[in-house]
Amino acid sequence: MSTQPPTYVVDDPETALKYAIRHYEGGRPQIVEGFIELTRPQRAHDTAADRIRDQIAPVVAELGCVSGSGDLDLPGSSNWYIPDLAVAPRALAKGATALLPDQTLLIVEITSDPDGDAVRVAKRRRYAEYGAPLYLLVDRQEKSCTLFSEPGDLGYATSDGPHAFGTPLHLPAPFDLDLDTSEL
Repeated sequence: MSTQPPTYVVDDPETALKYAIRHYEGGRPQIVEGFIELTRPQRAHDTAADRIRDQIAPVVAELGCVSGSGDLDLPGSSNWYIPDLAVAPRALAKGATALLPDQTLLIVEITSDPDGDAVRVAKRRRYAEYGAPLYLLVDRQEKSCTLFSEPGDLGYATSDGPHAFGTPLHLPAPFDLDLDTSEL
């Protein structure tokens, strides 16, 4: 049995870093603005993601999509994100190592104490830059939700919120549903 590591061709440092992150054992790491962060599930965090997933599930199925927390690559940057929830077409997600933000229909990020600023600022900016059409920020520290839409190079042109938990939040087409935020 060989103890040699698997071989791969490294074209550039970005490729090497993202290859290493995908093969890290012992957690689910992501790279945010060049910093490696281990995602550590928290019960309240996961519960909020489940509440959202349950509400959008019928529409996700009708659209032929899947929802989960799969990897998102941001090519040309040192970023590799693992959102709390991303909705993407089933055909694109099947067998994909990672998707691009513009291949999603909705990305949901839920803040935790240590990563709040990264989710509020850095990820929002990058998701807009990489064309994620809808970005839902669930801020557990502020107890609010904000939906960002109309992405561009300089950020999102439109925001709906922040709305205090308990205030219904409308998700526009293709979802066209009011999200109950009372249990987030």
